[in-house]
Amino acid sequence: MAQDKTHALSDVLDRLEESLVGKQILFGDVVGAIGPSSFSSLMLIFSLICTSPASAIPGVTSAVALVVCILTVQMIAGREAVWLPRFLMHRHISTVTLGKGIKWLRKPVRFVERFLKVRLTFVFHRPWLWLPLILILCLTIIMPFMEVIPASGSIASTIIALFAAGMLTRDGALVLIALALLLAVPITIWGLGHFG
Repeated sequence: MAQDKTHALSDVLDRLEESLVGKQILFGDVVGAIGPSSFSSLMLIFSLICTSPASAIPGVTSAVALVVCILTVQMIAGREAVWLPRFLMHRHISTVTLGKGIKWLRKPVRFVERFLKVRLTFVFHRPWLWLPLILILCLTIIMPFMEVIPASGSIASTIIALFAAGMLTRDGALVLIALALLLAVPITIWGLGHFG
């Protein structure tokens, strides 16, 4: 069972790669490929899209931020199946660009998987889980404005991906690392404003 968990991240990439047919893929097809009840898997995939070369496409960061925001709200509410508005489900992304992004992510994902295991599972229970989810919700609200600052949106998405990976693999240590990074974002912004 632990071995299966170790490859959970690669399995998600495999499922997404298998769905890449034609020149473009709909966001709705991504949901269908991953599964409408797999909140953590979908959060991982969409945040990884924003850390891959696909993030260079104008509007992708904003679209991904909106998707993750909606997923986060539903996770906080305890919803069992994903709902996304039709205009998002029908948004296209190039399969070539996404395929390159998946290939680019393979090596770091395999490296990270070597260190993941089931531990500190108390963080997956309420109310502990609410703090990182609320911070992610706040982060997604400011992510569209990050498009004007190169790489900032990718950094934010990487933090969200760490949280989602921790959720998916039941690795509470990774969730706590993501939480620390999430807390560092508002502290850094406050520090820059205070001392600027």
